[in-house]
Amino acid sequence: MPRIYRDQRTWAAGRKKQPTDVDDVKLVRRGEQVEGTLHLTPHHLIFCHSPAPNVDEPNGHLPHRTKPRELWITYPIIQTCTLRLSHPASHHPSSIRLRCRDFTFVCLCFSDEKKARDVYDSIKAWTCKLGRIEKLYAFSYQPQAPEKDVNGWDLYDARREWKRQGISEKDPDKGWRISKINTDYGFSPTYPALLAVPSAISDNTLNYAGRYRSRVRLPVLTYLHPVNNCSITRSSQPLVGVRGNRSIQDEKLLLAIFSTSHSNQSPIDSSSGPRSRQSPRSSSSGSPTRDVPPNLPDPETLEDQMISRTGGDDGPKVYGAQQHNLIVDARPTVNALAMQAVGLGSENMDNYRFATKAYLGIDNIHVMRDSLNKVIDTLKESDVTPMPPNREALTKSGWLKHIAGILDGASLIARQVALQHSHVLIHCSDGWDRTSQLSALSQLCLDPYYRTLEGFIVLVEKDWLSFGHMFNHRSGFLSSEKWFSIENERIGGSDNHHPRTSLGNTSSGAGHAIENAFLSAKGFFNKDNASRESFVDSDGELQPYEQSPSSNSNKKTTSSAAASKTGKEPAASDKTTTTTKVKETSPVFHQFLDATYQLLYQNPTRFEFNERFLRRLLYHLYSCQYGTFLYNNEREREEAAVRQKTRSVWDYFLGRREQFLNPKFEERVDDNVRGRERLVLPRGEEVRWWSEVFGRDDREMNGVLPTPNVGASGGMKNREEAKGLPTSVLTGIETAEQAVGAVPPVKGSTENGVMGFGDSGGGKGGVGSQLAAGIKGLGIGSGKGGGAGGKSRERLQREMEAEMQ
Repeated sequence: MPRIYRDQRTWAAGRKKQPTDVDDVKLVRRGEQVEGTLHLTPHHLIFCHSPAPNVDEPNGHLPHRTKPRELWITYPIIQTCTLRLSHPASHHPSSIRLRCRDFTFVCLCFSDEKKARDVYDSIKAWTCKLGRIEKLYAFSYQPQAPEKDVNGWDLYDARREWKRQGISEKDPDKGWRISKINTDYGFSPTYPALLAVPSAISDNTLNYAGRYRSRVRLPVLTYLHPVNNCSITRSSQPLVGVRGNRSIQDEKLLLAIFSTSHSNQSPIDSSSGPRSRQSPRSSSSGSPTRDVPPNLPDPETLEDQMISRTGGDDGPKVYGAQQHNLIVDARPTVNALAMQAVGLGSENMDNYRFATKAYLGIDNIHVMRDSLNKVIDTLKESDVTPMPPNREALTKSGWLKHIAGILDGASLIARQVALQHSHVLIHCSDGWDRTSQLSALSQLCLDPYYRTLEGFIVLVEKDWLSFGHMFNHRSGFLSSEKWFSIENERIGGSDNHHPRTSLGNTSSGAGHAIENAFLSAKGFFNKDNASRESFVDSDGELQPYEQSPSSNSNKKTTSSAAASKTGKEPAASDKTTTTTKVKETSPVFHQFLDATYQLLYQNPTRFEFNERFLRRLLYHLYSCQYGTFLYNNEREREEAAVRQKTRSVWDYFLGRREQFLNPKFEERVDDNVRGRERLVLPRGEEVRWWSEVFGRDDREMNGVLPTPNVGASGGMKNREEAKGLPTSVLTGIETAEQAVGAVPPVKGSTENGVMGFGDSGGGKGGVGSQLAAGIKGLGIGSGKGGGAGGKSRERLQREMEAEMQ
């Protein structure tokens, strides 16, 4: 724990109207209370107390004096802060209740109401009135031993990781090259500087292909399998729109990606040895290996069979297995189709006849945020009571269902690559939330290197940080005044939660997606609509990505219009005040860590790191003590000089490496020995509560449960049914010839020239019918001057792009 608070207290002592030391404060936690002193510093709230002396000393000896204990809480980790003032008719003292993002719940009780108000005002000022990322603790933190001599910034190097995967400018061409088209981040500002693309594709083709993908996030490589040279690529959604736009360059790029494993020599010849010293990619005997499928649960077998039946039969074969190259759209079908109303959407498979598309039905950021809030509601009394959480309420939160769905999606991708020897392209909306989850988890299943401590760090750096997951937006580092409240000043019991209405079932994300699409699209034609707060995030699914929310509306429109054409965003280093948009926050990275915990728990010998490593990583995501997770993408971190001005979070872990190692880890990989294969697949029916991260013991959250049986194929059906876990996340499969599942037809056109949407809701009044009716009601006509008061098609498209991008 950093010992800096003495200097901070000295600094704070010079500030007027803000208390630094408050005596006689009672801290209540899990129903127990202690009295001590509260210290307020610029970056921490510190509660100090002296435990009662040990009175059980032998006769003649004075009681042993115990050392003072401290509880440190960083301001960014505070999720909500509520001031409860003492009521004249009540004997309860004034108090401040803190709910933290690491699921620490504490209540601070004050004997004096003025002290409580002053402390509340100080916490609020130091938490949500900073205005700039550069004022966070990371920019002033000075490390001590043991991390002082560690440099975690050097752990990840893109060229080194590509070389480990077999892609290098000096090595023989294996179908891939490293493009420098984005070295200045001018081509795709939210993408990494170096992009691995097929050798057959020129930068000129990339330039045109990028215009067809949202945020210019075109399909690029993130993982190349060492045995069969099949790939995992990632991108954002295509700009299909209601007119059915297409891009020959995008189709050419994807065809080249899916053909890379065909032009190479036998993959066996190139995989007989490990790619690097840290990556055990072959069996200990040195003989060529291939992934051996473990016992697959029935839902997984069904998924593979469905994809096989819908795939074409004329593709080339690898290792004697039929390839079924896959485009994975992580969104529910109706969400993807709703996006077409605003010029986005999903691939028209008539133009991608060489692939199969699968919809996974993973809900958007708003559903995930609401789900975690429901979990928190079952724990929110943890400060004042030791009572366990309500198990029924936990189940109704849907959190485990979402985790199981994400794991099932990652399992599907891993099986396609390792067992079906196929290529997979993953995307959601903008390709930085659900795409990052699925991409990273599938690689965790496929590659033993990523299950080592160093490899996991490389995976996070590559698929989360370099590929532009918006940590600032999703984590809300600068907090929000909406998270602060004075209890008796609330109006009508408002609690900062704003439930949204929907056209469909309120318990599903489908209605939200349709409603958001209609509201957003209708806003394009409303000249008086200066407010943009109604637009939801593009992964939720429709919100412009803005760096400077405080700018006026004219500036926003101008910058958004420019971004839609060039992909460029305002610089992160602009000296403007920024705030957290609560509706853009979501526990996306938390879900990834939770899913990783599930894999670790189910396969306790296959991971070098332990559960505490994941728990502390989640803590330091929000602590803002290190610069690793600050900003939204690689470009912003370069412009802010994060490497030079802050320390890496990996310093903390590498400096204390022994604390985070798994003693059960078995390093040797051998596909011929059961339990030591390179491929690890999750068992969705065994998903459980990560009780440690919620600050509870296992019995409180999971009850009495059997120890997971490695290799079991489903002996926990009763538990699965009780929790409502899904049997499969796969909601639909589509090719140019046929569709299976909830895939409404998107071919043909209506009388108004708008693409037709089938009824996925089953008969009249289903969500598909609502979507078609809603789009028709927008007034988007065909021909010159058609629709929206005679606006031209080109002008409509420009306005849509200006608003949405």
